[in-house]
Amino acid sequence: MTANTAPALLDWPPLDAAHFARIEDKIAALMRTRETVVAMQGEALLPLEACIRSAVRPGSTALNVVTGPYGETFGGWLRSCGAEVVTIAAPFTGAVGAEQVAEALRARPDIDFVSLVHAEAATGNTNPVAGIGAVVREHGALLMLDAVASIAAEPLLTDEWGVDLCVIGGQKAMAGPAGVSAVSVSARAWERIAANGQAPRRSYLSLLDWKERWIDGGRTVLPHAPAQLEMLALEQAADRIADAGLEAVIARHRAAAAAVRAGVRALGTLAPYVVRDEDAAPVATTLRAPAGVDAREVVVAALAADPAVPVQAAGGALAAEMIRVNHYGLAADRGTVLASLAALGKALDALGLAGDAEGARKAAEAAWYAASAG
Repeated sequence: MTANTAPALLDWPPLDAAHFARIEDKIAALMRTRETVVAMQGEALLPLEACIRSAVRPGSTALNVVTGPYGETFGGWLRSCGAEVVTIAAPFTGAVGAEQVAEALRARPDIDFVSLVHAEAATGNTNPVAGIGAVVREHGALLMLDAVASIAAEPLLTDEWGVDLCVIGGQKAMAGPAGVSAVSVSARAWERIAANGQAPRRSYLSLLDWKERWIDGGRTVLPHAPAQLEMLALEQAADRIADAGLEAVIARHRAAAAAVRAGVRALGTLAPYVVRDEDAAPVATTLRAPAGVDAREVVVAALAADPAVPVQAAGGALAAEMIRVNHYGLAADRGTVLASLAALGKALDALGLAGDAEGARKAAEAAWYAASAG
């Protein structure tokens, strides 16, 4: 009989309410918020949909900022809630500015809800939430932020930026589990949700159920059995970040992004898809394949050179032109970045395309150390 060498994942004692609450508090500290944080028992799409369906009522007007595929998903949910949706769509080569949002709000004073993604891992861009949050708060609308990819990769100042509903997940820069997520809810947002007769009740999507059955009772009795292993993994991810220092983890992601962008420019043939460095996400760098070359062929060749590198093709309509180099979590690592660039250099060689692999290595090294020092 073969010995069982799998980790012991069964027969754990129950996760009690006090421990669950402590995990929520650790996540709140990472989010830089003193508002209510609820750890929800599913992937981050759960609280994202719950926020929209809880806070958006029929007949309202919502501003949806689209800089990637998740913004498009939010638009569908908003419409299904009966809202009129005003859309700001930015090319995936950049970000949306605060002035664009301010202009949209001036044109439509009835906008009372704004949805925004902080960092888009799928498209490699990041939005300036601080400035956008200021104009949204001045307007008086609620701001919902998808910070799933940005938490622990770049500063996330939930309260300071005036974010009313902020959703995070553990599977990106936190290097944690995908099966649980969390949302912070401001007092203003709770008021709006309580006044919305269409907000979900007795539902997995109900934030009000969590408030009444968990928060209002002082977080002493859990409303249902928690996803225990995922919650413990989320806690370990938060503890590991706290031990390393949040600023150090953010610096590591910043250095990884700078190194990939500098290395790709030196490599040649490929180019960063997001044009300006200040619009580039710290979790993933997207690259534009050269004209006439299918990006998927480059990815296949790169993985043939080194199957371990976090390089993949984009999804959907962008699959033929966009390559994605992930550098979040444990992949925000100097060695991983250099290996990814080396694999891309070998891929270009295999496809008969020019590439300066040594120049890419030197440029990436220099950029990594410069960003780390900064």
